[in-house]
Amino acid sequence: MHLNSTTLALLAQSNYQQPQLDQAVDRLLSAFAVSGTIRSTHVLLKPNLITARNGVLACTDGRVIAAVARWFLAQGAKVAVGDSPSFGSARAVLEAIGALSTLQSLGVPVQEFRQIREIVLPGGQKAAMAAAAMDCDLLVNLPRVKAHSQMRVTLAVKNYFGCLAGFHKPWWHMAHGGCGGQFSKLLVDLLTVLPPSLSLVDGIVAMHKTGPIHGESFPLGLIACGTNPVAIDTALLSILGIDPMQSPLWLAAHQAGIKGTEFEELVFTMAAPAEVRVRGFIVPAELSPVRFNPFRFLNNSIKRLVLRVLDQRAGF
Repeated sequence: MHLNSTTLALLAQSNYQQPQLDQAVDRLLSAFAVSGTIRSTHVLLKPNLITARNGVLACTDGRVIAAVARWFLAQGAKVAVGDSPSFGSARAVLEAIGALSTLQSLGVPVQEFRQIREIVLPGGQKAAMAAAAMDCDLLVNLPRVKAHSQMRVTLAVKNYFGCLAGFHKPWWHMAHGGCGGQFSKLLVDLLTVLPPSLSLVDGIVAMHKTGPIHGESFPLGLIACGTNPVAIDTALLSILGIDPMQSPLWLAAHQAGIKGTEFEELVFTMAAPAEVRVRGFIVPAELSPVRFNPFRFLNNSIKRLVLRVLDQRAGF
C-alpha cells in the first residue's frame, strides 16, 4: 500500500441517486486510478459488510458498491467483492442490503475470505489475512463513516481490519485488546503489508451517536477518495469536528510516523474541507473496552458458527 501520498479528493454528494452517484464515483476514481493500467487487473472491492442487522445503515451502501464495480468493469478490470462480516456471510449481508442481485447482474463474484494467508507484521506479530485480499492487484477499500463505541469513529483505516479472515478478527480483540493501545497499533501495521490500494469513503449518509451497528443516520453528504487511508482519516476528522488525539487509530498512525497525520500537509484536489465541514456529528464521549467479555466472545463465536451453517444451507 502507498502510504506516502498526502493528496486526496473530497466531493459533496447529498444522495445515492443516479446518474449523479455514478458521475461522482467517476470523478473520484479517475483522479486516483489510472485507467490504462487497470485493464485485466484483479480488483477486489472491500466494503464494510459488518452484519445484516441494521445493515442498510451499518454497512457501506449497496449503491456505492455497485457504482464502484461498474466503474472498474468499464475500465476492463476483473472485479470481485469480498469481506469477512462479524456475523453471517458476505453474500447474505449483500442480499440484506439489496446489493447482491445488482452485483450478480454485473457478473461480479463474492469472495468470503475463508482462505487464509499468514503474514508477519513489522513488529513480528502474525496475522491470518484473507488470501483474496493479499492476492488482488488492487484492493479498493469502501468504508462508511461511522461513530464507534470502541474507536470513537471509524473511517478509512479501520475498514482494513476486515482483511483479517473470519474468527481471527474477534480473536484479535481478545488477544490484543487490553491496555496500551496494542490493538490500534497492530491494525495500523496491517496497512504496511497490504497490496496497492485506494479508498473511497461512503459519507453520503453516515452513522453517528454510537456504532458500529446501532447508531443513527447523519446526512454528511460527502464522498472522499485517496490512496493513503491515514490522510483521508485526518481530513475527515477535521470535517467532522473531532480532535484527532481522541481517535485511537489516528494516534497509532501518528506514533508510527505514517505520512498524512498532519492536516497542514494534506493536498485537496477537489472540494476544500471548509466547504464540506459539518456540525452536530456526535461520537461516544467514553469508549468501551476493545477486549470482549469472555462470555460475549464465546457466545458470539457460537453464533458465528451457527450463522455460517445456516448461510451454507441457504446457498450463501
